[in-house]
Amino acid sequence: MQQFMQKRKQSTPLFESYHFLPRKYGKDILLDIGRIESLQNFILDPTPHQISFYEILFIERGKGTFALDENKMKIEPRVIIFTSPGQVRRWNVKKGARGYTLFFEKDFLNLFFVDELFLYRFQFFNQYSKPTNIKLSTKDFVHVLGLVRNMEEEFNHLQNDSNHLLRAILYQLLVLLNRFYAAVYKVQNDTHINQDFLRFRALLEKEFISQHPVTTYAQLLSISPAQLNKICRQYSGFSAQQMIHHKQLSEIKKQLRGKDSIKDIAYSFEFSDPSNFNRFFKKLAGITPQQYRDDSN
Repeated sequence: MQQFMQKRKQSTPLFESYHFLPRKYGKDILLDIGRIESLQNFILDPTPHQISFYEILFIERGKGTFALDENKMKIEPRVIIFTSPGQVRRWNVKKGARGYTLFFEKDFLNLFFVDELFLYRFQFFNQYSKPTNIKLSTKDFVHVLGLVRNMEEEFNHLQNDSNHLLRAILYQLLVLLNRFYAAVYKVQNDTHINQDFLRFRALLEKEFISQHPVTTYAQLLSISPAQLNKICRQYSGFSAQQMIHHKQLSEIKKQLRGKDSIKDIAYSFEFSDPSNFNRFFKKLAGITPQQYRDDSN
């Protein structure tokens, strides 16, 4: 992992951002694996930070908490934590965390599967309504860790075709974890999710700043608003509008932890004036933006 500050349109960056270091192995292997407790540059302190790639943490030992955006989860044996690009992370380790970190760029899979929506098919990434961690039984955790160690072994003896083997193991691992995640949280485990829902989720990642109504998203997807709401409820449990608001609120909270004025944040999210912004935030969060900022500091 290589550290550098991510540029934003406004003032200074909110958080340090860590980016994938390409060609670390002299090849275009956009995937890496390491031990949490010994990997160089791996952050294990309370400093808020972001990553621009996908990561899966496999906790073997340790105590404390790990916060992802505003969701706090326990650090304990047999827990697996999923991080998507852009989420704000904070460790609070009470007793040394040990385990594996597996991280990869989306192109490691997308270029092979020729499906830009591929990673949206897995329930644990870009999640809206469920936790982004699971705790497995000893048997299942050992099974999963076996695949991780197979990847570690391949990295220890890289060959010209290693990228294909690593990609195959990663694909197997993601499908298996998706099944475990679906069983724990009672969600659909089939990766063949409705294509329009996947496209809507991808649009949300790009268009959340703009105050687009549901009808605009429906037009972009060439479906009716009623159909969009139907598939959103089917696959997320939320209406399309609720998903839009959830994404906007999450990003606004991230900005409120920074130094920009509330007025500037309101205009950056294309609200007509700060009073409308305040009403929007209070309706969804139950407190004003200023109260949220005070509570977060």
